[in-house]
Amino acid sequence: MRKWIAVLIVVVPIIEFWGYVEVAERLGLWKTVFLTLATSVIGGLMMQFEGRKILADAKAQMVDNRVPGRMMIDGICVYGGGILLLFPGFITDLIGFTMVFPLTRPLYRLVLTKWIGKKIKDGSITFFRR
Repeated sequence: MRKWIAVLIVVVPIIEFWGYVEVAERLGLWKTVFLTLATSVIGGLMMQFEGRKILADAKAQMVDNRVPGRMMIDGICVYGGGILLLFPGFITDLIGFTMVFPLTRPLYRLVLTKWIGKKIKDGSITFFRR
């Protein structure tokens, strides 16, 4: 896992820099800076709205004595997408928007659910029921 994090720390800034250069060549420097700031603001507002909606849905499920499992996975996706939207760059913004946007979030939910299920089977993740 540490190897992947080290690779991401090196590769992601290189890809983001390349993306900035390409967009700045086509739009100009100031429009690129404005676009970066606009995506951060819009992404933050989307994350806030979706986060509140997920929290309300999770509370409603808990009131009905149901475990809000899917809502928790959605919350992880929205949180992760929000973190990606805070990083300057167009590639991370694209991934962050797709994680926050409700129509594309099920793709990430599927991958995350399979990963968590695998970790539970391996014994890397344990949970206790009351």
